[in-house]
Amino acid sequence: MRLKRTAAGAAILLSAAVAVTHAGAVTHPGAVTHPGAVTHAGAATHAGAATHPGAVTRAGAVPAAATPPTAAPVSPDVVVNVGSAPVGRPVAPGFLGWSFEFPAVRHYTGPDPRAINPVLVQLIRNLAPGQSPVLRIGGNSTDATWFPAAHVKRTPGIHNTITPSWLATTRALAQQTGGRLILGLNLKLNSGAEIAAEAQAFLTGIGAQRIAALEIGNEPELYPIAPWYYAGPSQKAVYSRGRGFNFPAYVREVSRFVKLLGSSPLAGPATNSQVWLSKLPAVFAAEPGLRMVTYHRYPLIHCFTKPGDPLYPTIPNLLAPVSSRGLLQGVTPTIALAHRHGVVFRLDELNSVACKGQWGVSNTFASALWALDTLFSMVQGGVDGVNIHTLPQSAYRLFTTQEVNGRWVAGVNPEYYGLLMFTRAAPPGSRLLPVSTPANADVRAWATRSSTGVIHVVLINDSATTAHVVGVPAPGPAAPGVLENLTAPSLSATGGVTLAGQRFAAETSTGELNGPQRVVSVAPAEGQYLVNLAPASAAMLTLAPPSGR
Repeated sequence: MRLKRTAAGAAILLSAAVAVTHAGAVTHPGAVTHPGAVTHAGAATHAGAATHPGAVTRAGAVPAAATPPTAAPVSPDVVVNVGSAPVGRPVAPGFLGWSFEFPAVRHYTGPDPRAINPVLVQLIRNLAPGQSPVLRIGGNSTDATWFPAAHVKRTPGIHNTITPSWLATTRALAQQTGGRLILGLNLKLNSGAEIAAEAQAFLTGIGAQRIAALEIGNEPELYPIAPWYYAGPSQKAVYSRGRGFNFPAYVREVSRFVKLLGSSPLAGPATNSQVWLSKLPAVFAAEPGLRMVTYHRYPLIHCFTKPGDPLYPTIPNLLAPVSSRGLLQGVTPTIALAHRHGVVFRLDELNSVACKGQWGVSNTFASALWALDTLFSMVQGGVDGVNIHTLPQSAYRLFTTQEVNGRWVAGVNPEYYGLLMFTRAAPPGSRLLPVSTPANADVRAWATRSSTGVIHVVLINDSATTAHVVGVPAPGPAAPGVLENLTAPSLSATGGVTLAGQRFAAETSTGELNGPQRVVSVAPAEGQYLVNLAPASAAMLTLAPPSGR
């Protein structure tokens, strides 16, 4: 056990062996006796006890302290200063959403609209507590899906059909999650009749009140580059558009089709191209009903790269700052333009590695740390919302799910834990606070202040081997804070992840974290909080607002 004496001579615990009061009295191991620590009435203080076992901390709330601080040297090697004046736009309700492919919907929900997978519903709710989540259904399958319409010929590029049963299932998912949907419309068929038929099917089969926007096409910049399908014995590549197809051609097509959609809210251009996105004024002219600008980002790519390439998927490349903080490079003027038009800017498709991810990268704990840093970067850049793309067969899938003897279970993958920590740290209405950290440090830091005045400081250690002691000068009155840790055995771990000591069961039937919640009371020492940040981990320090606020 190590003790540090403050100027007043008070003892502050620096090891996890026992808790020490100011008078030096010893209580049961695991109990919290630091001044200002929060416990619920009746909470146990026996060894290892924790408040509300299994409970998920409400986003923006200050969790009850359950264990004493961990060992830390007196002097920090990294200092994170937190400013007091909020910057940027508030985090919007429904900021963090999901992106599914059309055929994946029923893989996740099951085929019966009267019995939607309850584990899926809970996993969605966890990331948008008390909010209406935004669920985007699209991706590559947008242009491989159709609703049979008169005088429209099905091509070999069509693999999915919008049926009354699919519509009923999707409607039930939206109802049970309270979600609103972004729904893709097939542009590759180049048919106004088809686009109108799909839109009408969505409006009547799901309901306008559940539709946030209709999104015409998916990454149209690739139409003349990526084959739509392969035909004949020789498997000749067939493209949906000729080589002359470009942005002006896209705008002409969209201008023609939007006239068939009435007053429906529209999203676009659903592009992964910064060049196309920079031509947003033409999109506004072509789509008067545009309510949401949509952009897609993956920092790395599995196809078309080889080892040694900067975009080749490896853990070091994923954790490079450019893979999170560089994703909006050159895009912020376009975001500002969208906001001047009163339009939402949303990354409605985002994940770690394009082309279905990379095993050993996308499914590791490194992806949780990447996601955590990336989401804060999106808030900083002015993005109004993000949809994390998940696909059952992909390496970046957030979870697996199956029904066994009428009972749904899911396995939750590491990236989801990073999303969950972000949800706790950035509830709706919160705003970023400025932070300063040393250049070239392993530690990345973010801070938010909620609408109720709660401050969250998130610290991320990307190093696989080096621990850091982080000092956070108290941004206000020096009251004790509460620390939650996000840990795993290593950056490359695919399991063993915990958030505040809790984890999902290997086959969760509830979609909720299990076990006692273990958080740490951190008393300020000489005006700063000391956080022992283990290698390959993240931590969130929560500071309650001054009393009376």
